[in-house]
Parts: sequence; C-alpha cells; structure tokens
Amino acid sequence: METWEPTMSAGPLLGIALAAIVLILLLVIKFRIHAFVTLIIVSALTAIAAGIPIAGVVPTMIDGFGSTIASVALLVGLGAMIGRLVEASGGAQSLADALVNAFGAKRAPLALGIASLIMGFPIFFDAGLIVMLPVIFAVARRLDGPVLAYGMPAAGAFSVMHVFLPPHPGPVAAAEFFSADIGYILGLGLIVALPTWYVSGYLWGLFLGKKFTFKVSDALLGEQSDHDPATAASPLKVISVMMLPMLLIFCNTGVNTLSVAGTIDATDTFAEILTFIGQTPIALLLTLIIAMAVLGPKDRENIEKLMDGALGPICS
Repeated sequence: METWEPTMSAGPLLGIALAAIVLILLLVIKFRIHAFVTLIIVSALTAIAAGIPIAGVVPTMIDGFGSTIASVALLVGLGAMIGRLVEASGGAQSLADALVNAFGAKRAPLALGIASLIMGFPIFFDAGLIVMLPVIFAVARRLDGPVLAYGMPAAGAFSVMHVFLPPHPGPVAAAEFFSADIGYILGLGLIVALPTWYVSGYLWGLFLGKKFTFKVSDALLGEQSDHDPATAASPLKVISVMMLPMLLIFCNTGVNTLSVAGTIDATDTFAEILTFIGQTPIALLLTLIIAMAVLGPKDRENIEKLMDGALGPICS
C-alpha cells in the first residue's frame, strides 16, 4: 500500500465518482438504507473500483472518516450548543418575532437572507449557517412554514459571500495569484454575488418551499415551547452573541487580507493572536463561553444538561 500509486486518468475516475453518486441515491431513495451505512458500502466499492489494493481499502476509509470528523465535529458540536442556548433562552423566538413584526410574514425569507448576507461578509459559510440555524428554525416554527423556504435564502447568502467576496480565503487567494486589486474584486464580487443569491438562494428557496413542504422536526429540536416574553432573552442580546463569531473570524480574514496586501506582517505576535482567535473552532468556542454566561441558566447542572442535549440530535 505504501508503494501504490494511482494509475487511472481523470476520465475513468470521474466516471467512478458519478457511478458512486448514482449508487448512493439508489440505496438511500429506493432501498431506504441508512445514509451512514450507504456511505460505508459505496466508499468501499469506490476504493476497489479506483484500483486501491484490497489491503489498503479499510485504512483509506478510516483515514478519510477521521479527517472529516475532525474538521466537522468541532464546528457542528459547538454550533449546536450555541443554538440550543439561543433557543432555550427564548432568544430565537424573540428574534423571530422581531423579524416577522418588522418585515411581515411574507417577507420573512427575504429578511433572513438579507441578515445572512450581512453576517456572511466576514464570517465563513459553515460557522455562519450554524449560528443562524436557530433563528431560521424559530421563524419557520413561528409561521408554521416549510423550512426550506427560510433556510435556503440564508444558506445561499452565506455561500455567495464566501465564494465571491474578500476577505474570504478564495477571493483573497485569487487576488494574490492574479495580482488583482482587492477593492475591484469586492465591487465586482457584489455585482455577481447579489443577483446569484437572489435567484439561487431566495427565489429557489421559495420554489423548494412550495414543492417540499417539510416543517421543522420536533425530533431534531425538541417539542416547541412558548417562552415568557418577560424572561426571554431580548433580540439585542441574541444579535450580540451571534455577531461575536463574525467579529472574531473577521480578525482572521482581516489579517489574511492585510498580509496579502503587504500592509502587515502575519508573523507578528499580535497578528498571530488575531489569527488564532479568528479560527472558526476557537471563535465558536469563545462565543459558546460567552453565550453560557449571557443566555444560559444560572444553575450549572441545567447548563450541562442543555449542552449534552444539544449533541444527541445532531450526531445522526
């Protein structure tokens, strides 16, 4: 296995990848096999088809699984805990009510999308969507509407901002490679990103919401409970918590942008500190600690139960 080298060209490998996707859809949709089991089966078959020696199939699968879990588990776990605190404090309901009252029920998907566009300027796609999910779910529950109609505008907003606009890594790296001006990229990125979001995020979300009327599942979030407005966390408090990872991650992306432009030295101690606290897992961890103090119950035991309960539903 250590001396094995791939011999297939790009064409056959792309064909194998396409066949693997078709097989995944077939096993999940037609035969109703659990997605986790399906992925293991298809991964093993794909490895064999790609020419990986039999002895190396399982180590390759384990290595790929481990690296994926390592990169995803921290973000999803921390994000789920933050989301549970926002929901349990009544803050998600308060913010949902404020959005609906300000924009109206029909414009709620548009309001969520615009809010996500603003949040998505400095914050990465994964972290932004995870932090925004409690509010998306709360609005969908508040209006008893299809979750896709509210989720897709937000997801599309974070996506286009991450792909097209600095200070996100892709546009900054492209600017460095082509020696392009960051200001021009920002302006042209907005011209491309906003119409793209409107069609593929907002309008597409409305279409999907009408076609697939899935509601927010109680199995995922627990039974809906009405919070006393007098004791629920205020929208301002929730927004402050949600803005914190955005500001922290902006420290990372800002240092990266300025170092590419030659304005600062990324090896300076202060720049390294900003880069560290702006890494997504650290930013979410710091946000969780603040959220526990600001939104969490005073009883430590109840906080522990909330944190523990947040992880179970998302593990699947």
